[in-house]
Amino acid sequence: MTLRFALVGCGRIARRHAELLGGKQIEHAELTAVCDVVAAKAEHIGRQFAVPWFTDLHEMMRCVRTDVVVVLTESGNHAENVIALSSYGRSIIVEKPMALTLDDADAMIRACDKAGVRLFVVKQNRFNVPVLKLREALEQGRFGRLVLGTVRVRWCRPQSYYDQDAWRGTWALDGGVLSNQASHHVDLLEWMMGEVESVFAQSSTALVNIEAEDTAVVVLRFRNGALGVIEATTAARPRDLEGSISILGEHGAVEIGGFAVNEMKAWNFSQPHEDDSSVMERFSVNPPNVYGFGHQSYYEHVVDCIRSDKQQLVDGLEGRKSLELISAIYESIETRREVTLRFRPNHCRLGVRA
Repeated sequence: MTLRFALVGCGRIARRHAELLGGKQIEHAELTAVCDVVAAKAEHIGRQFAVPWFTDLHEMMRCVRTDVVVVLTESGNHAENVIALSSYGRSIIVEKPMALTLDDADAMIRACDKAGVRLFVVKQNRFNVPVLKLREALEQGRFGRLVLGTVRVRWCRPQSYYDQDAWRGTWALDGGVLSNQASHHVDLLEWMMGEVESVFAQSSTALVNIEAEDTAVVVLRFRNGALGVIEATTAARPRDLEGSISILGEHGAVEIGGFAVNEMKAWNFSQPHEDDSSVMERFSVNPPNVYGFGHQSYYEHVVDCIRSDKQQLVDGLEGRKSLELISAIYESIETRREVTLRFRPNHCRLGVRA
């Protein structure tokens, strides 16, 4: 059975999704339609991949048979789109972050549960080759007691990037580097280190004219007693520098670097395994851009889950975890205080509309 995919939102990230689905790079998957409120964007991708294009998602759903709808609109509009699409009874994929507010995330989960719809949240970096090897070592207990986890996102997004669309860098529809570019890395850190106890953060808007931050640093305390650091910026110049994660424990230390969490930099354990000597070579890849190769593996995972009725790695509840953490980080930035999870935001500006 070949699954039919439709895209809602034809912006920058949609090109990657369209290339995989429309380019026949995913087995048992095909692109059948695209939609965007800006006709020129929908038409461009529709014509490129010879599929129907629409400016109204309801018209698309009425006119084209589809099995999975991929929501790629502005982050602040994800909830509205997902809730509207849930009534059609089709599986839904939503790009990161799944929403900008916890209330919106909860409403999405409720709507999909009520409609019996599977909700997939895109976290493609979990499928990176070295990341999977790191996760394997954690599950094997090779680190022992965890001590410190760190992620660094040092990317370049000049003013011209934000000027492409009026919503970029706004609190209502996007947020800053933490909610956009670094959200995958925040997810990876929490996935590896476990639940977060508290956060303290500071941020600045250093090199661009936007509402939200382009640079932030965060200190975390995990429930298992370990500490963590998030360093995130889109103010690296003149090009992307790195997207990395490092995990330190009482019996080992691993660092994955590159500009897309793609290159094994260190693999050191007190008790070596037979294959450790080949890990550095076998578990590094060189992707052409910061998206890496994870989207392909992610789509293969989605197709397998639907065709074989398996549980997905990141559903709505799992996707909500990193959003709650990001919301707590923004709360800390606004209050200049340590924020303890679980909490309800009072001062976080992310997703707030005037």
